[in-house]
Amino acid sequence: MAHHPPDHCPIARAAALIGDSWTLLIVRDLTHGSRRFSELEESLAGISPKTLSQRLKMLEAANLISRQAFAEVPPRVEYALTEKGEALLPIIEAIKTFGERYLPADE
Repeated sequence: MAHHPPDHCPIARAAALIGDSWTLLIVRDLTHGSRRFSELEESLAGISPKTLSQRLKMLEAANLISRQAFAEVPPRVEYALTEKGEALLPIIEAIKTFGERYLPADE
C-alpha cells in the first residue's frame, strides 16, 4: 500500500474535518433542523462553550453549516446544515447503525 501525504488522501482530509466526536454530534443534532447555541450546548452534555464555539466556526468555515443572526433583542443566532453538511448524513447514519449493532448500550 502506498503512503501519501495527508492532503492527497480523501479519507485523511475528511477525518481531519469530522474525526472528533463533538463535530459528529453537532452534525447529528443539526439533522433535525436549525438550532441555537444554547440548544446545542444543552444537547451536548459535557462540551465547553469554547469548544462548541470553535467547532461551529470550523464547520461554518468548511461550509458544512450556516450561521444566521437575527436582529432581535436579545440577539438570536441559529445554525443549520448546508447542502454540503447534509451530504454527511449517510455517514452519520452508518455510524449509528454500527453503534446499534456492535456497540450496544449497557442495559
